[in-house]
Amino acid sequence: MIVYLHGFRSSPQSFKARLLEQRMAGLGRAAEYACPQLPVSPGEAMQVALDLTRNADPAQLTLFGSSLGGYYATFLAEKLGCRAVMLNPAMRAFEKLAGYVGPQTMYHNAGESFEFKPAYLDELRAMHIPVITRPERYFLVAATGDELLDWREMRGAFPGARHKVIEGSDHGLSDFADYMDETLAFAGVPGLG
Repeated sequence: MIVYLHGFRSSPQSFKARLLEQRMAGLGRAAEYACPQLPVSPGEAMQVALDLTRNADPAQLTLFGSSLGGYYATFLAEKLGCRAVMLNPAMRAFEKLAGYVGPQTMYHNAGESFEFKPAYLDELRAMHIPVITRPERYFLVAATGDELLDWREMRGAFPGARHKVIEGSDHGLSDFADYMDETLAFAGVPGLG
């Protein structure tokens, strides 16, 4: 099973989420892919992800986390003992998002707004993983051209893990299709490795 956790202000309509969904469907594995709409509250987002993965075998589960979703995926991979593919993950999200407290708009739902509350920073702080265990469970994809997050910080947060540093690109990894199958092979999808 693959569970994609989207980033801040994002949704299951994001480019990478749709690309993965289409690829899994093309491989005849649509039933093994999920991308929930995560609530704005990090605590509630974790509950959605935990409910979705409750009956999953950790050996058969891979979390894909993009940006804030990568922060969530790190927390969940440590908690559940599953694999995780980190796509330009936010590392210290409680610091990175401090400047976003207040009214925000969604990227994919035109005009839909929400409030990012100060209490959410505390929820994020409670999920912080200072050091990962079992680095072989992690595959980091980091772009040097990420305009929002520092790829060196990402790389430093996953010592010993598999790393793919993309020269250039951007925060959204607009060239994700070029290495999607490599990430799916890491996730254990047959016929791609």
